[in-house]
Amino acid sequence: MIKTVYRWLVRNHLLPTVILFILLAALGLYLYLHTDYPVSWPGFISMMVFYGIIFFLGSYAGSKRSDGTATDMMLAGRSLPLGIAVFSMSATWVGGGYINGTAEYTAAEGYGLVWVQAPWGYALSLVFGGLFFAGKMRRHRFQTMLDPLAQRFGRRMAAVQFLPALTGELFWSGAILTALGTTFGTVLGLDTQTAIIVSAAIAVAYTALGGLWSVAITDVVQLIILLVGLILVVPDALGEVGGVSGAWAAYKAQRGASATLLPSRAALGDYYWYWWDYALLLICGGIPWQVYFQRVLAAKNEKTARNLSFLAGGICIVAAIPPVLIGMGGSLADWDALGLPAPPNAASILPHVIRYLTHPWVATVALGAVAAAVMSSVDSSILSASSLATWNVYRPLVRPRADNRQLARVIKRCIWIVGVAATLLALRVKSIYVLWALCSDFVYCLLFPALVAALFDKKANSWGAAAGFLVALVLRFGGGEPALGLPPLLPYPMIVDGVVLFPFRTVAMLSGLITIWGVSRISARWSPPVPLQVLNEE
Repeated sequence: MIKTVYRWLVRNHLLPTVILFILLAALGLYLYLHTDYPVSWPGFISMMVFYGIIFFLGSYAGSKRSDGTATDMMLAGRSLPLGIAVFSMSATWVGGGYINGTAEYTAAEGYGLVWVQAPWGYALSLVFGGLFFAGKMRRHRFQTMLDPLAQRFGRRMAAVQFLPALTGELFWSGAILTALGTTFGTVLGLDTQTAIIVSAAIAVAYTALGGLWSVAITDVVQLIILLVGLILVVPDALGEVGGVSGAWAAYKAQRGASATLLPSRAALGDYYWYWWDYALLLICGGIPWQVYFQRVLAAKNEKTARNLSFLAGGICIVAAIPPVLIGMGGSLADWDALGLPAPPNAASILPHVIRYLTHPWVATVALGAVAAAVMSSVDSSILSASSLATWNVYRPLVRPRADNRQLARVIKRCIWIVGVAATLLALRVKSIYVLWALCSDFVYCLLFPALVAALFDKKANSWGAAAGFLVALVLRFGGGEPALGLPPLLPYPMIVDGVVLFPFRTVAMLSGLITIWGVSRISARWSPPVPLQVLNEE
């Protein structure tokens, strides 16, 4: 009997999911017997079901669609259809940090809607990526975002550019895992460390099993759960403040000039150019990420690669509307009059609204939405970092003759290594959001100019790339960095309380791009430019 059941489970790809349910049940029993955490057991059971479904879909998709090669692990055999690709791209961008941060900045004192830049900034980055980058990258059949840099500027320069790309993905994963842990702690009463470890382990496991196919298929379900869960929260969140119209009128009266997406001197004051610096950082700095190009390069053809970028940009805007409304409702609610504890800070506004202003069943679905948002970004980011490490560092510098299946095994090992590293960061580093923002900053200043030059400047060479990198690095760090304890080193104007309000990040990016253009032409005799080649790894 036991052998029959075992064979049936194996044949139907259910054995890993059953093992997962047993482990989660054991965790629940341990928490019940040995901890004092006020765990919401209906919520915990619903999370078991949610994680079980996601893990089954991921492992099943990997077993059915993956052929065990590196190209399949990284790019799903370059056969992602438009629908799945759009859902996967959208789910990747609309992560835990995206929805939590949108609600936070909407509600935070001194910020308001004018500082909610990420939704439209990232949407525009997807549109511009589709217009200018997606078709050319897909046409050349690159395997990763760093391939054009490796062709133009050499393997070593690509390895240098790998560092900001890797740290960006790593800190992004850690940041959104931290967001999930905070939400679980607020809504479920589950300790943060347990929530982070369980969520990361499940995401890493199904990603390692099936690569991009597993990630893409689970993204479809995760995005649907995310949108449904957030939409269900909105009526309860606005119910105490007069609905959508009443909340909007009260919010405009409370925030004044800040209750708009458009920048103005009245709303921003001395921070006007600082706002534009970060707006350009989001728009242009949102392009050179492997999580974006992984979907582009996995698309069936150039047309699909472009269209998925445009459609995903639209979904990113739509997905930001519920968090904005939730942030408004949480900031306007009279928590004392309701007899409820006020949110301790703006960062916890979304989980606080979910816990205290919504029906328990709605809160359960909403919690699944937050978990879905986090896992859909974590699995993508971990796979992207592992793909870059294997294809652009291990393959050219360590094992140039490794075949496709050997590289696939390396990718799987890297997935576990990157996943463990991101989990440790989420558990140990409290200021991880600051580090993530810093890495996004570096991607914009250091990586974006090199990518633009590699794709669009036929005379760009390795000397120009190295010089541009150094110039951008000096100008960027010359503006200081509070997260690292660095004061401003260069005499930039508009310094207030030790913070440079002058748009020096954009200046650094443009200076790096101009330096690549100029030095490449000066040094063309000694370092001839190398044309881009169409890869034939398909």
